[in-house]
Amino acid sequence: MDSQQRSPADESQAEYKISSSYNHVRHDTLALILAGGRGSRLHQLTGWRAKPAVPFGGKFRIIDFPLSNCVNSGVRRIGVVTQYKAQSLIRHIQHGWSFLDGRFKEFVELLPAQQRTADETWYQGTADAVFQNVDIMQRHDAKYVLILGGDHIYKMDYSKLLAEHIEKQADMTVACLEVPLEDAKAFGVMGVNDAWQVTTFAEKPANPAAIPGQPDKALASMGIYVFNARFLYEQLIRDHQTQDSSHDFGKDIIPYLVPRYRVFAHRFQSSCVNMASGIPYWRDVGTIDAYWEANIDLVGVTPQLNLYDADWPIWTHQEQLPPAKFVFDDDNRRGQALDSSVSGGCIISGATVRRSLLFSNVKVNSFSSIEDSVILPDVVIGRHAQLRRVVVEKKCKIPEGLTAGFDPEADRKQFHVTERGITLITPEMLGQQIHKV
Repeated sequence: MDSQQRSPADESQAEYKISSSYNHVRHDTLALILAGGRGSRLHQLTGWRAKPAVPFGGKFRIIDFPLSNCVNSGVRRIGVVTQYKAQSLIRHIQHGWSFLDGRFKEFVELLPAQQRTADETWYQGTADAVFQNVDIMQRHDAKYVLILGGDHIYKMDYSKLLAEHIEKQADMTVACLEVPLEDAKAFGVMGVNDAWQVTTFAEKPANPAAIPGQPDKALASMGIYVFNARFLYEQLIRDHQTQDSSHDFGKDIIPYLVPRYRVFAHRFQSSCVNMASGIPYWRDVGTIDAYWEANIDLVGVTPQLNLYDADWPIWTHQEQLPPAKFVFDDDNRRGQALDSSVSGGCIISGATVRRSLLFSNVKVNSFSSIEDSVILPDVVIGRHAQLRRVVVEKKCKIPEGLTAGFDPEADRKQFHVTERGITLITPEMLGQQIHKV
């Protein structure tokens, strides 16, 4: 196959890095994280919090990943757009992300829905959420705007994305990844030419177009965009004045821009940090099954997501907690955790934990068994409980002798059970009223 026939997916992509001549770019960039999503497919896990505030990985929240990517990439002027049940998210950012120094124009600024425009409406779509904050963005006098979702797990060097955007003299750049064709219906799907300029874009198409030469894969938008700031403001105003628009980047903005302006695709492989076996890690933990799987993967010997990388740390609110403790060493009452991750403040008292991830301050009492499970913070598990393949919500008090995760039909009478047989347990399902109205 000659160069004229070669698929863009087969072309080697240049490694773009911020050189000394580009150092100013990071300081001229404003990042905007869209963190107002409800995440309804997570069911009761988002009953009292927005999806970006859902705990992940033993001590983090989902939003810590795009925030950490910004800080590690040198992009330290950040706005977080909130809307749905944002109090947990706001409190987390206030406690964990106040270390940036305003004297050097570094900040994480919260942007709740305030009906700031003349229409006095709540955010109508992703583009409208940005439009309603244009006046705030303009005050920061940025040259580039980096727009991010707040609800995905990945590690990415945004400086490489910014450098490529500038090198190609793009009006807009869309980060993309290759996904199986059958999964592409949930994404915006792009077609590109040999220069990686976007030639077609379809939001959640019924019949996604395959990558030339790779009939089983499609090129999908990650919902990560770079705009020249002035160009973005112009397009947001134009879209706001378009009556039949749903004011969404994927449905309205990108399809309008592709045939008219310089829109380029950026391959995630070029900027992903800590790729495992050359495969970039990106997860949408938007379902209970995906959430459970991504957390359980972390307890493996060599997980695909490296949380132990000192060069690209994931920052978060660090509670001052005592170390985890394991007590009792009798034959029938031994406190132990095998192939598991146990966070600070946990006490495993004469119980066995296998292939599980325990968040902070979990107490597991004697003669209990926890297997293949994700236990969120401040959970107390009573004696003789048997849990397998469960996700236990924060502050649950598991009754003594409770068995869950072994009989899906029995579990469905009290708990939520997924198609893959993962059982979600919340305080309300146990008759415990944690949230009082």
